[in-house]
Amino acid sequence: MTDFTATMRRAAAAGRALPDSMAIFDTGGAYRIEIPSVEGPEAFEAVLAASREYGVTVHRISQGSGIGQLLDDEIRHYVKLGAEHQVEVCLFVALRAPWNGQGSALTPDGGIYGWRHLTLGTLQAAFDEVVRACELGLRSVLVSDEGLIALISQARINGTLPADLVIKVSAMAGIANPVGARLLSDGGADTLNISSDVALGDLAAFRAATPAVLDLYIEGPDGLGGFMRYHDLGEIVRLAAPVHLKFGLRNAPGIYPSGQHLAGVVLASARERVRRAAIGMEHLARQRSHAVASPLGEGRRGVPRRA
Repeated sequence: MTDFTATMRRAAAAGRALPDSMAIFDTGGAYRIEIPSVEGPEAFEAVLAASREYGVTVHRISQGSGIGQLLDDEIRHYVKLGAEHQVEVCLFVALRAPWNGQGSALTPDGGIYGWRHLTLGTLQAAFDEVVRACELGLRSVLVSDEGLIALISQARINGTLPADLVIKVSAMAGIANPVGARLLSDGGADTLNISSDVALGDLAAFRAATPAVLDLYIEGPDGLGGFMRYHDLGEIVRLAAPVHLKFGLRNAPGIYPSGQHLAGVVLASARERVRRAAIGMEHLARQRSHAVASPLGEGRRGVPRRA
C-alpha cells in the first residue's frame, strides 16, 4: 500500500529546497499589501476605514478604470488621501485596446492585444494621461503596454516625468515567463504583476531572473481565473520577496469603467477586499509567523508627497 504520509513529506521537502529570497523592499520588509480595483476616492476612504476596522496595514491601492475616467479633483483627492495615510496610489493608464475604437482588438483573435495601446495616437494619449496625473501629484502608474513603459522610463531620465515615479506593470500585460519579466524590468518597470496561478518553482525562477518587485493576486477576479492562493501565502512570501500581496475578489461583478451607477458595488467590494486581506494575514501568521511586513512611513516611492 502506498505510504501517503511519506509521499507528502518528500513533496514538502522538495518544496522547501527552493531557495529563499534574500531580497527585501528598499524600506525593509518582505511583503506589502495591495488592495486593487479601488475605483474612486470614496472607495479609497472605504478601504482606509476597513483597514482600521480589521487591523490591516494597506501599503498600496490600485485602480483599473483609468486616469482618463477621473476628474482632476478626483485625482487630487486620491493624492491627498495617499499622502495623509502614506499609502501608494497607483492609477491605471487606460485607452486599452478593447475600448479605444480599433476593431482588431474585438476580433476572435484580438485578445492578443490585451489592454495595450493600439496605434501611435492612443500611445501618445496614454503618455499625456501620465503627464497630467503627475502634474496633479500622482507618483505611481499602472500600465499594460511595453511601448508606454519605454516612454515613461525615458521621460523619468530626461526630467519630463518625476524621477520617483513608479511604473507598475499590469497583470493584463501577460508576463509569461522570467525572461520576459527581466526584459520589462531592464526597460524601466519597477513592479511586475505576474500570473496568479504561477507554480512555486516558477515563482522562484521569476525572483531569480529580475530584481523588480513582484505583485501577485492571492485572490484574483474571475476574469483572471479566480484563483485563490491563501494556502500558499507563506511560501509565496518566502520565495518571492519583495512581493505585493494583492487581494481581489472571486465571484464579484465587473466594475470597469466605474462610476456613480456602480457606487454600491464599488464601495462594498472595496471593504470586502480589505476583509480578504485580513483573512490572508491570519493565514500568513499560521504559515510563516516570522515574515516581516514593509513599514509605512515617509520616503516610500509611489506614495504621494505631502503638500
